[in-house]
Amino acid sequence: MFEIKKLLFVTKFDELCYDALLTMLNLRKAGLQHIVFMNVIERDRVAMRRGTGYQKQEEIRLRETANIRFIDWAENLFEKGLEVGVYIVVGSLVSEVIKAAKNEEADLIVIGRPQGAGLLEQLYSGSEITELLRRTAIPVLIYKALAESPLALEKPFKRPLLATDWSPASLKAAEYLKHLKNVVEEVNVIHVADDKALSGSNAMEIQKTRKVTRKKLDQISDMLEKEGIAARSRVYIGDPDEQIEKAARECQATMVVLGSSAKAAWKERWLGSTPRTIAEKSVYPTLLIPPEKK
Repeated sequence: MFEIKKLLFVTKFDELCYDALLTMLNLRKAGLQHIVFMNVIERDRVAMRRGTGYQKQEEIRLRETANIRFIDWAENLFEKGLEVGVYIVVGSLVSEVIKAAKNEEADLIVIGRPQGAGLLEQLYSGSEITELLRRTAIPVLIYKALAESPLALEKPFKRPLLATDWSPASLKAAEYLKHLKNVVEEVNVIHVADDKALSGSNAMEIQKTRKVTRKKLDQISDMLEKEGIAARSRVYIGDPDEQIEKAARECQATMVVLGSSAKAAWKERWLGSTPRTIAEKSVYPTLLIPPEKK
């Protein structure tokens, strides 16, 4: 259920995309056999224009450019014993990615983005990531190279930080990491308690909250430890966006993992807010695990 046999790699061809892909090839230890490259050409780049009509020549140029890049990448991966597929399409990012992921029965969708681009560009905007999660049960990895960092060349799955809110999707994320035991070396499991909810509480109540939370985190850590994955539990208090980034930095994480709950009470905070913010602003690769589709 949690094997990663086929990966859909969606790229815009910045200089770091292939390097990003190479850092994930250790997923072969988790069953990776097939990588499907995908380039979605934005409609407005070839749309009808007054006096010139549909930009057919521009579409051909963009397709040929993408094809040349993919051929080069494919040759390198063939030498490593991997199968390769290619999609070069004009259309809507979300719709085309979902269509390709379904056709290919992909186990993981990866979107490459270099650090330094600021907020995710419009093509890979937070709203589209949220829409992608809403419409697919496939995990989505927003890749960001850790440039100017001693972790820059590390494998993303080596030391993930799992931020949990106890939702079904968060528990699914823990299970997901458990089944990647041949790739994951250490997991820091954290929960960010709401400082506003604790305001007014006395020291004893706050300590009790920490203890209860730590016990729940330890249950997840124990599950991971049984699979041979080193795991640590940590409790943070404050704004989730800020504290998750702080925790990732303190733990020298190589990626942040979040479950995106569909529950109404958590939707804005975890699906519409925290994962989107982390995906947009964090310097760390961000793996978003959607809930099971009913």
